[in-house]
Amino acid sequence: MLFCGAMSALITPFKNSKIDEEVYEKLIKRQIKYGMDACVPVGTTGESATLTHKEHMRCIEIAVNVCKGSGVKVLAGAGSNSTAEAIEIAQFAQKSGADGILCVSPYYNKPTQEGIYQHYKSVAQSVELPLMLYDVPGRTGVSIEVDTAIRLFKDVKNIFAIKEASGSMERVIELDQNAPEMGIFGGEDAINYPILANGGRGVISVTGNLLPNKISELTKYALNQDMIHSKRINNELYDINMVLFCESNPIPIKAAMYLAGLISNLEYRLPLVAPNKEHMDLIEKTLQNYEVLK
Repeated sequence: MLFCGAMSALITPFKNSKIDEEVYEKLIKRQIKYGMDACVPVGTTGESATLTHKEHMRCIEIAVNVCKGSGVKVLAGAGSNSTAEAIEIAQFAQKSGADGILCVSPYYNKPTQEGIYQHYKSVAQSVELPLMLYDVPGRTGVSIEVDTAIRLFKDVKNIFAIKEASGSMERVIELDQNAPEMGIFGGEDAINYPILANGGRGVISVTGNLLPNKISELTKYALNQDMIHSKRINNELYDINMVLFCESNPIPIKAAMYLAGLISNLEYRLPLVAPNKEHMDLIEKTLQNYEVLK
């Protein structure tokens, strides 16, 4: 499997309402330095919903250029509630040299399962890149049902995996039981270890933006069947994993990275705003229990 192991769903840093390209490059180089296997630009954590298409594509270009020659893969976010737009981004990602695409299920439209099937089939067949499904019903309002995911995996040759962000371990086990060759990737940091212990091939982490070394270690231990050490790290990360979702992602992770000195500006795209004081204080207090490597 081309994609396996630890990946971070990258934040998108801003400066004066524009992408801070210099900081973005530094953040990706830091991911490489601390052992991540792939980076995932312009997903949910990258505030893709409020980026222009030009900005979205530029983030993919930067990630590809920085990772080139490093051995770290790029799984480019290429989702949309419009199938035509998702195809356009997927084709751009392929042209830019990305190694694969992560495609979130169509949001807002609330399509039927047949609509989801046809959407993914159309996007996947528009490119040669491997495509990872992304199920996050809390965001999209609709779930990729297990039967639909398996049908896509069996029918479309370059659909190879699913990012599981439903929070349901039952789904993870059902997927692994019925389609063991399909890659399952954790999409919720609190249950990284349980997913890896139940057939997961890797994780796409929010916490990895802040603590890439720990997410890398946790994942590598699990994939090497050292479950004791993997579980220990997952337990160590419990508090930070919880606090990073005290408000909608990526509000807390960007605040944590600002407090840790990894980004110089705490800037979001509206309608996202900075955490309230209570949550900001909680993030700062929790950070004191972790060593954030620069």
